[in-house]
Amino acid sequence: MLRWRLLLGMILIAAVAGLCWLDHRAAVPGIWFMPIAMALSVLASKEVLWLLATRDWHPIPAVVYLGNLSIVASNFVPVLRGDYAPNHWAFITFTLAILLAFAGEMRRFTQPGNSMVHAALTVFAFAYVGVLLSIICQLRYLLGAKGGLVSLVSLVVVVKMADIGAYTVGRLLGRTKMAPVLSPGKTLEGAGGAIVFACIGSYLVLNGLLPALSQPPIRVPWWAGLLFGIAVGIAGMAGDLAESLFKRDMGRKDSSDWMPGFGGVLDILDSILFAAPVAYVCWLIILAAS
Repeated sequence: MLRWRLLLGMILIAAVAGLCWLDHRAAVPGIWFMPIAMALSVLASKEVLWLLATRDWHPIPAVVYLGNLSIVASNFVPVLRGDYAPNHWAFITFTLAILLAFAGEMRRFTQPGNSMVHAALTVFAFAYVGVLLSIICQLRYLLGAKGGLVSLVSLVVVVKMADIGAYTVGRLLGRTKMAPVLSPGKTLEGAGGAIVFACIGSYLVLNGLLPALSQPPIRVPWWAGLLFGIAVGIAGMAGDLAESLFKRDMGRKDSSDWMPGFGGVLDILDSILFAAPVAYVCWLIILAAS
């Protein structure tokens, strides 16, 4: 299983690197990232619905799929017009999707029971998948058409470096359980390794990739890189635990079994989704300090 995880991990890293290269060279920045983000919204929505079904909760699938797909796709509306600045379209679409959730429940209402529970769970699905994915999309353009790729890559690199650090140090030195009920395999020693590796990843991106791709070159103080690594690394671990809470409460080990050794899309995205808003705030601080 360890060899399979390492092999699949290398394939995923190569795929992400190839996607970034294509996106950087594209005439329309984000054109390669756009369909991937929308596909992830659909796959993640499917897994949320599957997990909720274990408790016999059944939000309207068409509403969940359409809402999340629309929220994520709305981030790219200005891009198609040549406007690469962060925008508020996702927020507007999210509010409209909430109205759609209530409209769907009103339409299928027959008797008192689970209508409000299903409406609330639909909004949860919009927030967990659509809104958090939208923040990742917004990161793509935070530093402009070309430089924005750095802010997106920084999120992925720091979070995945934290994952590597937690797994490596946890396996070698892990003794003290961090969350024995939610996630028995996680240790405080592994968490320390995650932070160290996250800071290394942050340094490599902010001091190597950022000056090379930003115009004019952006150089950040050392404390900003340290802040970014620590904050995003901790948020990523929180995201991992949050999805563990979701799965444990639903009585599932993984969000799906389509990717052996990794689980499902949510099992791969969980830490990135939670870390995205923290990374966005950190970038605003970095830009203000630069």
